[in-house]
Amino acid sequence: MKQRHLILAFITLIIPPGFGWQAGEPDLTDLFDAIGIVESNNDDNATGDGGKAIGRYQIWHVYWFDATEFSGIGGRYEDCRKADYAQDIMREYWKRYCREAYYAKDYEVLARIHNGGPKGHKKQATVAYWNKIKAHLDQ
Repeated sequence: MKQRHLILAFITLIIPPGFGWQAGEPDLTDLFDAIGIVESNNDDNATGDGGKAIGRYQIWHVYWFDATEFSGIGGRYEDCRKADYAQDIMREYWKRYCREAYYAKDYEVLARIHNGGPKGHKKQATVAYWNKIKAHLDQ
């Protein structure tokens, strides 16, 4: 088990930021599906949080900016209304703030950071959100 963790840690160190979604990236389809349902019932045109969050995954501008700042992903904030683009933004955000959890497919950490920001996985306030995501994953 320790050897697996060391290998995972090494891999996360050698993969550069902004690597992008390609072969070798984790398949997070189930997680994206659950987050889309919980956030907006998969409505790409949704606007929430008093106009601060957009798209099926309810991405805030600051989240988008964090994901694009060093990744080279490009695009505009409004592109977060497109599911594929929004998923790329989420991947880049996770690789920036929780790289090891991203490659380990730690759905709880990923969901809680999506909901609560870079330290969201440590916030009590994101536990209820995770429970909603988990309920969809368990179906």
